[in-house]
Amino acid sequence: MTALMCATAITANAQVKEDFVPSPNNQPGKEYPMVNSERCVRVKVKAPEAQSVKLDIGGVKYELKKDAEGFWTGESAPQDEGFHYYQLNVDGADVPDPSSLYYYGASRWGSGIDVPAGDQDFYALKNVPHGQVREMYYWSDVNNAMRHCFVYTPAEYDQNTDKRYPVLYLQHGGGENEYGWPQQGRTAMIMDNLIAEGKAVPFIIVMDNGSWTMPRPAAPAARPAAAQGQHLQGGQRPRGGMGLPGGWADGIANTFLKDIIPMIDANFRTLADPAHRAMAGLSMGGMQTKAIAFPHPEVFGSIGIFSGGTITVDESKSVAGFRESNKLVFVSFGSRELENRVAGFGDGTDPKVETEQLKASGMNAHFYVSPGTAHEWQSWRRSLYQMAQLLFK
Repeated sequence: MTALMCATAITANAQVKEDFVPSPNNQPGKEYPMVNSERCVRVKVKAPEAQSVKLDIGGVKYELKKDAEGFWTGESAPQDEGFHYYQLNVDGADVPDPSSLYYYGASRWGSGIDVPAGDQDFYALKNVPHGQVREMYYWSDVNNAMRHCFVYTPAEYDQNTDKRYPVLYLQHGGGENEYGWPQQGRTAMIMDNLIAEGKAVPFIIVMDNGSWTMPRPAAPAARPAAAQGQHLQGGQRPRGGMGLPGGWADGIANTFLKDIIPMIDANFRTLADPAHRAMAGLSMGGMQTKAIAFPHPEVFGSIGIFSGGTITVDESKSVAGFRESNKLVFVSFGSRELENRVAGFGDGTDPKVETEQLKASGMNAHFYVSPGTAHEWQSWRRSLYQMAQLLFK
């Protein structure tokens, strides 16, 4: 019924529920965009010379209407709870909304909005002890370049200076970067609230950039330039499973093992052993976790894969020492993306069954389903919330 109300309003001027409130993701002093209790998003932008303006959110474009003063206004159909990227389409050009804060996703800086969620209390800003998100620049010998990451330290870190802490390396998804988890993921708020409630032990979280492109192979002079340095999409792909080229994660794996982890251990009071070191990630970051942490049980003791595959019983037996040293395997999906995967839109396998089989084989494996969400940030916020309560205990 709610979906019908919003959709009808867009197409036939029907009345939507006028309880819209400004989004918390707006730039200071901006009234729009707004969200109502039906989870419809309303935008308003001034473009007096434009011929067409659309709101592009959730893979659907919604026509806006122009008033006499040159303002274009309109609403979307109801959106899922949680964070969404969106943009405006002005006369065919995709542009950010000048009223929203900007977030990096879909390989660009653009607009974002949070649709209120029934369980948003777990990532709300509260009057509890707050940790810090520190911005780090460091030199990478592997890449022969400067790199950038964010590091969350719990509230007690600077007061309890004799204590050392476990570390979680937390990776973003494809088309995103190291800003994803601190901003879209609400990592600090999730951890501050969990620690304050006694639901998680204090630990450090490192959020680095896992973006990558296919390497440029040596090529004869006659080879067309357009065929060199192709990205993940397009071109011929060497065999690597899941549509990925062989060795696709080698670069970021070497960066983690040779640069990032030693840098963190040198600059923070870490417990530098596999039992106190974990890796997790969403989507591409989950696949990176499997490619980096899974084959290195001597480095990582816990693994989290959010919307990025599973670890089967046979795979767990294929890596020497994994079953003996691993402390936790956490796998999660949004309910709707899980349904699509099992129905055959993914690879047709059932991650829940595979994870339950892993648990039955004697490993500490957990499977979590985010209710009512798909391949989106609310699934991954909830996944971090659930996994953090299991880590390092």
